[in-house]
Amino acid sequence: MEEVAFTMKLKPGVEAEYKRRHDEIWPELSMALTEAGVRDYSIYLDRTTNTLFAVQKRVDGHSAELLHELPVVQRWWQYMADLMDTNSDNSPVVQSLERMFHLD
Repeated sequence: MEEVAFTMKLKPGVEAEYKRRHDEIWPELSMALTEAGVRDYSIYLDRTTNTLFAVQKRVDGHSAELLHELPVVQRWWQYMADLMDTNSDNSPVVQSLERMFHLD
């Protein structure tokens, strides 16, 4: 299984709304993530910087790199765009992270 980590940025004062929307994640979005091979997906918040830290595990042969093409993902990005730093297509601005240490 592959593990990827990345950061995103929340706008100030929207932490509770971001959490609420994710607590009510659309079933069709959850299904799309699962069908693409995403497993064990967590997002953490650093409240001092409003930085979101995300970690995903992806099964071998996953198709997560194609998720951006799905209408449900594009609708989710539009739904979340008022809360986050985004690109022109409403996708979140993402900074990939490099693993520097791991302990099993």
